Amino acid sequence: MYPLLVYSSMKKYVPFLVRLIPAAIMLQTLYFKFSGAPESIYIFETLGIEHIGRIGSGIAELIASLLLLIPSTAWAGAGVALGVIGGAIVSHITVLGIEVQGDGGYLFFLALVVFVCSAIAL
Repeated sequence: MYPLLVYSSMKKYVPFLVRLIPAAIMLQTLYFKFSGAPESIYIFETLGIEHIGRIGSGIAELIASLLLLIPSTAWAGAGVALGVIGGAIVSHITVLGIEVQGDGGYLFFLALVVFVCSAIAL
């Protein structure tokens, strides 16, 4: 009986968590993008798309996060998140590097978490 209870709980909460985790990560980064934090400016200047890229990706992440939190639109939010975060991962691998300004690869790790969770949600 216990395994059935665990399975039932997982079936109920895992789909919610794979939507909540990427949404929370993307929403948390919006402060840095929209406030013009030096770290965010550095990243987008290095990519050669400062201001438009920073604000544009922030808006896309906001939309993806909101869509992920609504069960009926989660598939669309996951798709948008995969596109935006896929671009971030490619940027880390090709231009920025895994470690950005001594963060120990934390931003890259968060991007991977968002990507994997969004792929599962989709």
